[in-house]
Amino acid sequence: MDLQLADHVAIVTGSSRGLGLASAAALALEGCRVTMCARGAARLEEAAREVRARCGDPDRVLTVQADVASAPGIADIVTRTVQHFGGLDILVNNVGLARGADLVTTTDADWQEAFDQTLFPAIRASQAAVPHMRARGGGVILMIASIFGREAGGRMTYNAVKAAEISLAKSLAQQLARDNIRVNSIAPGSTLFQGGSWWKRQQADPEGIADFVRRELPFGRFGTPEEVANVVAFVASPRASWVSGATIVVDGCQSRSF
Repeated sequence: MDLQLADHVAIVTGSSRGLGLASAAALALEGCRVTMCARGAARLEEAAREVRARCGDPDRVLTVQADVASAPGIADIVTRTVQHFGGLDILVNNVGLARGADLVTTTDADWQEAFDQTLFPAIRASQAAVPHMRARGGGVILMIASIFGREAGGRMTYNAVKAAEISLAKSLAQQLARDNIRVNSIAPGSTLFQGGSWWKRQQADPEGIADFVRRELPFGRFGTPEEVANVVAFVASPRASWVSGATIVVDGCQSRSF
């Protein structure tokens, strides 16, 4: 299926590894011009080289080293994208970080960091992107949330910010529909990639993670970033023109909510 994404312009935040890298690659392979961004310059350039090699067109990828947890960082990414590619059609809000433990021991600083590193980047990036999408006659905003924004599981702070992203996406979808801007959230389940949180846990406790897989993952394996990215590319495309305000679960039936 041709996703009709040729020459669409996309920003994928946090795209130096994992779901962000896979999403940038999936969009570039469908013909998008993609801005990849992250804080670490070396890893970002390595990821960009991988995407350029896969799509066969080095001019299709722009890199911007920036901290999306800051308003100037977001502004720089959006401004440079529009200057370089001439507009903006797709925003994939992918960054996320949350620390802390239980209610009593999780500090205010832990809570603030979770919102500063996850929710506020999505809010600011969406604010900055919308005027450019309006100028193009429409666009797509995606939040990479989690199944644990829909039900209990995982770290408490992470659950809270991912639930907020899902709610934000629904609200924005209703606000922006008249501008022909679609907004959705993607809710991955447990996904394994080198350097990611599940990979680190697997290295530290292989038997415990093997037990988790047997107990919690019906297909008997983790998901891959590419399996999530394929859904990202479809939902970002004109082929999904009547999908907005939805949460699309990509979890191999791991979650238990309806």
